[in-house]
Amino acid sequence: MEHVKVLAQDETVRLDPDRLQSLYDQLGEAGAEDVVCRAMEELAARLAMVERLFRLDHMPEMRKAVRALMGIADQIGMHTLCRVAGDVTRCIDSHDPVALAATLSRLIRIGERSLTEIWDMQGHFL
Repeated sequence: MEHVKVLAQDETVRLDPDRLQSLYDQLGEAGAEDVVCRAMEELAARLAMVERLFRLDHMPEMRKAVRALMGIADQIGMHTLCRVAGDVTRCIDSHDPVALAATLSRLIRIGERSLTEIWDMQGHFL
């Protein structure tokens, strides 16, 4: 009988605390928290939209949503999420459905972890 190995998909996310500190310095606590909270809400919505567009096989719209996600993630210093979103757009452009499915799964995992990480970091910039 063959044995199936389950791979643990545990990857560290990279956030730029300097980017967040810069937001807090420029906008003050209330302003920065507002920007970060709105960005987090929009990222969560974009991740869900990207996943839905993938299931519907709407690649042009999916690519546009991923690019918008990259801009939002960059604004609040989510470097890993930006990099993986770039990988997703390259998979879309190369018309590689297997790589796209795998990379999209990674994007969703990294997105969820990034949102959790930035939520946990917010109190450190006061």
